[in-house]
Amino acid sequence: MANHKSAIKRAKQNEVRRLRNRARRTRMKNVIKSLEEALRTNPELAQERLRDAISTIDRTAQKGVIHRKKAARKISRLASRVNAILKA
Repeated sequence: MANHKSAIKRAKQNEVRRLRNRARRTRMKNVIKSLEEALRTNPELAQERLRDAISTIDRTAQKGVIHRKKAARKISRLASRVNAILKA
């Protein structure tokens, strides 16, 4: 455990940030899961969910929770899946 004042403050800040990052990552995963569910059941709804997913993934990367290239890769793969379903 931290002993001096600045280290105690840093530990508190780290804990708050950890929880905030975990919430953002969970939100991103849930949006992706809802998109995948829409792909299985309702392809028209999938386009709307894709917009939400792109927004959420970009916001997660912008906050530094995930790397920007990981965000781009996720968006690209999701978009290609949606486009493949809509073509078929």
